Amino acid sequence: MLRTLAFVTAAMVAGTASAAPARFAERTVDVHGKTYRYQVFIPADVKKHPAVVLFLHGSGERGSDNQKQMTQGLPPWLKEHMDFPAVVVIPQAPDDTEWTDPADADYAMASLEKSVKEFNGDRKRLYLTGLSMGGYGSWQLAADHPDTFAAAAIICGGITTLGDDEDRQLFVHGAPEGTDPFTWVAQKIGKTPVWIFHGGDDHTVPTEQSRKMNAALVKRGAEVKYSEYAGVNHGSWQRAYAEPTLWTWMFAHTR
Repeated sequence: MLRTLAFVTAAMVAGTASAAPARFAERTVDVHGKTYRYQVFIPADVKKHPAVVLFLHGSGERGSDNQKQMTQGLPPWLKEHMDFPAVVVIPQAPDDTEWTDPADADYAMASLEKSVKEFNGDRKRLYLTGLSMGGYGSWQLAADHPDTFAAAAIICGGITTLGDDEDRQLFVHGAPEGTDPFTWVAQKIGKTPVWIFHGGDDHTVPTEQSRKMNAALVKRGAEVKYSEYAGVNHGSWQRAYAEPTLWTWMFAHTR
């Protein structure tokens, strides 16, 4: 009888474990009196203190459907690599906003914080990545929160305004007037290691943005890797997230 009970209990435990495969789940967070929606990738085997990755999408994925941000960059890659070992937080910037806006930056950090608490994440293993507008946002967050992230992978992002739309606030905020913004960001991010990616023929965010940021970090003696894909236009995130050593490099760093 005891053996039968033990077998049934083990089967129930196994059934419970198998009932929760790796998946994406919707979440909400309240920031400054507004409710925002975001997605979370939850690994099949969530460790006691998992690593947590924050991903910031590009301008084409803005909205309020909590779905568009799943169509480019890291989320499609995750759908093909459901054995990914970390929790991934995937917020969505509202229409006509930028990740460099203070409100959106606060929302991104709030979704990360709520996820760290929900999954009891390891605060020594928080990671940052983003593409295009999300690359700009990643530089912003790295500068504003230099003691938060263990490492960052920033793809086809930039620091200064693109000059094609005066109404957009797409630039890293905070650099004092008269200072070089690339040097300022390089100093502000502190000891955060960064791997920068950019297409060599990017017609949307000039490659020079990442070249200058890399040069500023190298000059400061910071830990930085730089990958430029010759002949590649703006969609360099496909190559970047396919880099075989990307996550090995990221997860080798801890705070």
